[in-house]
Amino acid sequence: MTRPSIPLAIEDISAFSRALAHQLRAAEAAPSHLSLMNMLARAGGFRNFQHLRADRLAEDRLTDAAAAPVTDPDPVNHRRIERTLTHFDADGRLLRWPSRRAMQVLCLWALWARLPAGQTWTERQVNERLNAWHLFGDAALLRRDLFETGLVTRRRDGSDYRRIEQAPPAEPRVLIRLLAQRG
Repeated sequence: MTRPSIPLAIEDISAFSRALAHQLRAAEAAPSHLSLMNMLARAGGFRNFQHLRADRLAEDRLTDAAAAPVTDPDPVNHRRIERTLTHFDADGRLLRWPSRRAMQVLCLWALWARLPAGQTWTERQVNERLNAWHLFGDAALLRRDLFETGLVTRRRDGSDYRRIEQAPPAEPRVLIRLLAQRG
């Protein structure tokens, strides 16, 4: 039985080698095979080898499921994206509000991407759009979180809402791309 290859892409070889050298100096004896794999993974920005492996396998599953590759030049936690996708139905509607803040922010970016750029809406119009994009019946929660996260702006009295134009970070870009392929 062959083992799957687990690639480790290094953006900054200098920082990687410094981190690895620091871990090797701190080791009391020559590291075992598993210890060395964990050191390499930590130097590459992962918690341990298991975290690296889970991320790469999730990336493979997402790539296999998508028509276009989901690779991004910035570091992406593919396992988090895979878990976040379970909160959306086949039509790209949000089924439930995640309990983890990192996943909530990813979901907010996905909603932000659906808001047309350069338009202004009333609170009622924003609620109507959000109600069409989620199934748990709390547009006010989503609207407030979009504002608090800095994805939309509003007048002080809450009358006019507008999407703030900005480039999404790496993980939201991948999630937005995958959701666009669904619906």
